[in-house]
Amino acid sequence: MIYGPTALYSVGQGAIVPLLPVVAAQFGAHLAAAALVPAALVVGQLLGNIPAGWLVARAGERRAMTIAAIGSLLGAIIMLFAQNVPLLALASLTVGFFAASFAVARHTFMTTRVPLTYRARALSLLGGSFRLGAFTGPFLAAAMLAVFGTERASIWFFAAMMIGVGLLVTFGPDPETRISGAPAPRRDEAIAEDTGEPVTGSIPAVERVGVFRTMWRNRRVLSRLGVAAASLAAVRGARQTVLPLWGVSIGLDASTIALVVGVAGALDFALFYVSGQVMDRFGRIWAAVPSAVLMGGALVALAFTHDVPQAVLWFGVFAIVIGVGNGLSSGILLTVGADVAPQDEPATFLGAWRTITDAGGATTPLIFSGLTALFSLSVATGAIGAIGLLGALAFLRWLPRYAPER
Repeated sequence: MIYGPTALYSVGQGAIVPLLPVVAAQFGAHLAAAALVPAALVVGQLLGNIPAGWLVARAGERRAMTIAAIGSLLGAIIMLFAQNVPLLALASLTVGFFAASFAVARHTFMTTRVPLTYRARALSLLGGSFRLGAFTGPFLAAAMLAVFGTERASIWFFAAMMIGVGLLVTFGPDPETRISGAPAPRRDEAIAEDTGEPVTGSIPAVERVGVFRTMWRNRRVLSRLGVAAASLAAVRGARQTVLPLWGVSIGLDASTIALVVGVAGALDFALFYVSGQVMDRFGRIWAAVPSAVLMGGALVALAFTHDVPQAVLWFGVFAIVIGVGNGLSSGILLTVGADVAPQDEPATFLGAWRTITDAGGATTPLIFSGLTALFSLSVATGAIGAIGLLGALAFLRWLPRYAPER
């Protein structure tokens, strides 16, 4: 009941993302307009994070996930009946908006229920559940396309997954009532001394703080450690654009590029639990910094190999290095967000935290495209890699301050 709904949601979403541009092209959209349709899903999630934090804080995790499943099902229905690109993009935006509620609800649940001793492993498994869809979804989409001969079969599959998720989270056993709700202690939290004196006066009640007030109270950690996390998300978001374009630029065919990217993705998916082990046993910094250095350094090095005789070999090598680095970063943004979230209003804080990290991943492809148009592919690739290396330095500076090790 903790990982199952997440896996179903991610698999369903992963099955429709690769085919959304194809459906848009069937409506007569040009390549640039077709690419905006899956981008609308990311924009919707970015816009939905802060409202999702408010919803989870007010309605609870279970109701928020039920609402997310219903809203995503509505988006799938719009997709099925869409006959033009704007309506298809609106459906994609709707799915992304409600996906944010699901993600924030599950992140909040793990933050408040999982003990600190194995929090990173639990959240790495949660991150692996999200990655499961990105890894298996395209294969399921290809299989349904071969069987049914229409791209809309994947949308029907996504709708079925949303019905399953809605039924599971609404009528299945509720983990909130079966697992203790006592929050895990913060790493920097001091234990109050019991003086033995009698308590006089009224017992203080927990104040419910609004979304923007929570953001203001935590502005320092969000503007410092949050920006470091956004830089790591930026490198993650760029790799899906950089690697295919780099392969095309050095003259590789589509099958070879797909093979290289697929191998890197397999390593990425295989290492998601290793990241949790490293964080729980050695500390968060030993996953955050190496992953940022590996991905950022690989992109910077790749920028110098475009015209060398062994360009294809170096492309394969650095793609694998990026895959390993991304695998080691699985769950790190979830875990650090959980570590620094305030105990009184974790949902609203996590909504703001996820907005910052999602913004890093969402804006990087736009920055990459702009730098490529103004300068060259190599300059754009090196610039994104430099962002990752700067993020590693930021983690070294701010992680020990805001999320000190045990």
